[in-house]
Amino acid sequence: MMRRSRVRIALILVLALCAAPPVTAAPSGEPEGKWNEMPADDVLSGVVGVRAEVPESARTASSLGTLRAGSGAVIDENGLVLTIGYLILEAETAWIVDRYGEDIPADIVAYDHETGFGLLRARESLDARPL
Repeated sequence: MMRRSRVRIALILVLALCAAPPVTAAPSGEPEGKWNEMPADDVLSGVVGVRAEVPESARTASSLGTLRAGSGAVIDENGLVLTIGYLILEAETAWIVDRYGEDIPADIVAYDHETGFGLLRARESLDARPL
């Protein structure tokens, strides 16, 4: 039970990082070099688009649609992407959209009913720095 709570907290923190604006300037009194180690482009490359197609016969198709789009966060070096689960719920096909607008086929790894999060894994290498 304790492990699930930690996982939920970690997932919420990752999603919060996706929504936070990148730091582009050092706060007053801090050395400039410390804040410039990770350019904003690197941070933003860890945020990707997610697209999915759901069959019309799916239970959720009438309420959530058959073509779904949203965003996700790259969370590891092997192309694992955390997203909100309804985007991939009952999907037959999924893609990750990189920062250049390219669609990369993805496998649906998991959907957690309790947290509402979903996981995808890119079938090809992503040009993204994990958050």
